[in-house]
Amino acid sequence: MKELIMIKYGELTTKKANRKIFINVLTQNVERMLKDEDVEITKDSVRMFIRCNDSSKIVAKLQKVFGILSIVIAYKVNNNTEDVLQKSLEIMDKSKRTFKVVTKRADKSFPIHSMDYSKKLGGLILKNSNFKVDVHNPDITLTVEIRTEGTFVYTDQVKGPGGYPVGVQGKGLLMLSGGIDSPVAGYLTLKRGVNVECLYFESPPHTSIEAKNKVLKLAGIINEYSGRVKVHIVPFTKIQEAIYKNCPDIYMITIMRRMMYKVAALYAEKIGAKILINGESIGQVASQTLDSMVCINNVTNMPVIRPVACLDKLEIIEIAKKINTYETSILPYEDCCTIFVPKHPVIKPVLEKCIEYENNFDYQALIEEAINNIETITNFKEEFEDIL
Repeated sequence: MKELIMIKYGELTTKKANRKIFINVLTQNVERMLKDEDVEITKDSVRMFIRCNDSSKIVAKLQKVFGILSIVIAYKVNNNTEDVLQKSLEIMDKSKRTFKVVTKRADKSFPIHSMDYSKKLGGLILKNSNFKVDVHNPDITLTVEIRTEGTFVYTDQVKGPGGYPVGVQGKGLLMLSGGIDSPVAGYLTLKRGVNVECLYFESPPHTSIEAKNKVLKLAGIINEYSGRVKVHIVPFTKIQEAIYKNCPDIYMITIMRRMMYKVAALYAEKIGAKILINGESIGQVASQTLDSMVCINNVTNMPVIRPVACLDKLEIIEIAKKINTYETSILPYEDCCTIFVPKHPVIKPVLEKCIEYENNFDYQALIEEAINNIETITNFKEEFEDIL
């Protein structure tokens, strides 16, 4: 007999008229995550059910599907107390001492109200076992969901990742570097239902193949939560060298970031992305002071989402460790944002000066050339341990 996994939807329950759309997208994402598994998936407006042979393997995969509040191994029985009691006594861990019963009566035709049924079932368990009742801090919480198609009983719940199903909010373009912050920003954006594609700026020979592969590995980790991530690699060497030759040292980082935003905004429009996303955190470096953000952001009207803007570094690192990007992010390979860094970059740039310095070279032609030569990578199954 196959095991039964029950999925609870979480935030989707607040969506009212859009609920069906959200559930359909979540179902598609679950099917994509489990495409190589032998499973049977059914759903309704309240729950999703998965029948499988190896629940532990399936649960581990479901923990990376946004839109899931919790996952339980459930047992379906008939809507009669005798069957419910028998299954409850069977699944309750005998090494535990105390319990309580929580009843959810979705089937309102069932003649006993939830609270009364919890008391009734709890009394029968007391008579037929050595368990004791503790409604405040029980060792076991037995949950009973009474539905028209049957009663589902379970004791353990695995926390899901929450959020919205990836794809319900459209597409965003993540400016992905090899650092700690931007992969975390990508993960948090996926959690809000945005389908994320990535833009990486490489500048060979100033940046190495190891730096590129490091970013691809980070993208592969993010892709575990989506299955649809692409990495668009921008040849940025000519633009970066033009900035180095034609702009004052203290303004190089500011103008470089403005050029990146120009490229990102144009390419986002080309691929149908609605927002730009990055890992900027207020005040963390010179280009992330409020004055710098205002000056850099001036080049585009496209919304720029900064999921980690108000987190400190330790909070960002904690999330990076949780999602398994931290160890890759700290590998010592420089990206475009760390080469040609002046000793004292400007922290309060003046917009007029930026425009003046940019006009020292034909950046529009260089941007057009860079966009026309972007390389797109979609396969992250390759392992990079031998290179990194």
